[in-house]
Amino acid sequence: MKKIIKYLTLFLTGGVFYYSLEVIFRGYSFPAMAVCGGLCFVICGVINERSRCMPLILQQLIAASGITAIEFIFGLTLNVWLGLNMWDYSNMPGNILGQICPEFTLLWFFLSAIGIFLDDLIRWLLFGEEKPHYHLFRKRKGDK
Repeated sequence: MKKIIKYLTLFLTGGVFYYSLEVIFRGYSFPAMAVCGGLCFVICGVINERSRCMPLILQQLIAASGITAIEFIFGLTLNVWLGLNMWDYSNMPGNILGQICPEFTLLWFFLSAIGIFLDDLIRWLLFGEEKPHYHLFRKRKGDK
């Protein structure tokens, strides 16, 4: 039960964070984006959970790739197949079907660091997990 509460807390935190960012920068969002944000946030945490010794930069690269993949799946489903037209990156260089683009993948890279820190903080303060520590580019001596 504790695990369900933990992941539900993380999912809701990510959903509120993602939705709020969209409202701040676009002026509006969609409920589906809260679901997307929740999934993205949980994925950022799972990456860190699986390998706590992984350099932060590598965690960010994996997280940005995962977030971009989720955004692509949501975009194809909601925008292309269901025709909801929630976003369209067709005018962005390097876009794929107007659903993802390198510029936003780069943004997810930087925002994922905030997600990783917030996930760790929640796990530590609310669920008594290991106190977070970070290293940017390589494992620290003594890390497994």
